[in-house]
Amino acid sequence: MAVRISPLRLRFPSFLVTASGSQEAATPCCGSGGGGGGGGLTARAMSSAPSPYTTLKECVSCEREIKKSKFLAVAAPISDERSAHSFLSEVRDPRATHNCWAYKLGDQYRSNDDGEPSGTAGKPIYSAIVSSGLDMVMVVVIRHFGGIKLGTGGLVRAYGGVASECLKGGTTCLVKPKAPIGIEVPFELLGTVYHQLQHFQAEDIKEDYDTGKDGVTMVTFRVEYDKIESLEDAINSACSRKIEFYKR
Repeated sequence: MAVRISPLRLRFPSFLVTASGSQEAATPCCGSGGGGGGGGLTARAMSSAPSPYTTLKECVSCEREIKKSKFLAVAAPISDERSAHSFLSEVRDPRATHNCWAYKLGDQYRSNDDGEPSGTAGKPIYSAIVSSGLDMVMVVVIRHFGGIKLGTGGLVRAYGGVASECLKGGTTCLVKPKAPIGIEVPFELLGTVYHQLQHFQAEDIKEDYDTGKDGVTMVTFRVEYDKIESLEDAINSACSRKIEFYKR
């Protein structure tokens, strides 16, 4: 017996609602894509999943002295632009001559020369990130001027070199992006569903009892994209009924 959910009655968690407040993206598809009303997304009709990426596992630093100038590179994994600004605020040294930086967030990137000649600091730091093959990473290189000018080429080699060396010294990890999912579950099936969620290593599991339906709770969680279909099959089999998966 399929569990059908009316989009007019269902109270969607905030992460399943689009930025404009619409719940269209969380409305289930009916059938395999034919005519019926509604064109929402279910777990099996979602857009292409984000690709796995390699990033730093933790913060790492590297210090070098080049012609009496001290260069300290500090690198860390970041999740978004906000965390990049937070990391910069945390590690920048107001006593230093320059705090130059770059970060990469998928196709989004930024760099800053912080007073060094244009293109001699931020750009080579970013090039070091690209060459490392890492993503979702920020590198800040702090320079204390030692009295000897390095010239344009010297600056490019110094900033790029210490950034590259810093990244090479860090411990890396493969990250598989996780999809936010929501499912409505009758109270009597919660134990069965939780068993499957734990088996498939779902994270951030939460319950919302304000669904507008007696004896039903909305369970939200995050799970790796390549596990969604198998998890859906496992839950449906264990519950002996179809439980709709809702994904933004």
